[in-house]
Amino acid sequence: MRTVDPARHEARRRQILGAAARLFAAKGFERTTTAEICKAAGMSAGNLFHYFPSKRAIFAAILTGDDGDRTERLEALRAAADPVAALFGTVDLLAEAALDPLTPPLVMEAMVQAYRDAELEERLSADNDREHAVLTELLTRAAEAGRIDPELDPRNTATWIQTLIGALYTSAATDPAFAPAEQLPTLRLILRRYLRAEADTPGGG
Repeated sequence: MRTVDPARHEARRRQILGAAARLFAAKGFERTTTAEICKAAGMSAGNLFHYFPSKRAIFAAILTGDDGDRTERLEALRAAADPVAALFGTVDLLAEAALDPLTPPLVMEAMVQAYRDAELEERLSADNDREHAVLTELLTRAAEAGRIDPELDPRNTATWIQTLIGALYTSAATDPAFAPAEQLPTLRLILRRYLRAEADTPGGG
């Protein structure tokens, strides 16, 4: 029985995901064929399916590949002592992937595919709900500490924050001239004024 080299297996898996991500971002999920992924990854279909059972499984893995690390960072922010610093740290975390040129079009494609894939829709909804819960908790703590406008409803405000972050991805995916890295400070400034927040970090936003 042949033993599997874990490092080589993971490297090949990432090779497939990288090739597929570039294709999905450029052409969309439906218009990307398995043959194109195989060619871009430099392997046969049989070899490809050794790592992933389907094209849809590859797409799902691209969207959730770094979820463990992201979840840990999100929970660390949730438990942070300073709710305002943690709040803006959460905004930065949720906006971070928009800085990768491949991610915004992939996020847009994921929204389309979620209407056709109940499992994907459930996963995306769970991620959205978890992020919303963290934002709501931090907003509640910040308001109780007198650090932001206490008249703002935390749940509604968390929804608006997610909407503004989502606009960063949408704009990056649809406007070639839009540079998320250049716009992130503006997003932070908008939120600070909306929340009437005290400074979260020296020089922050």
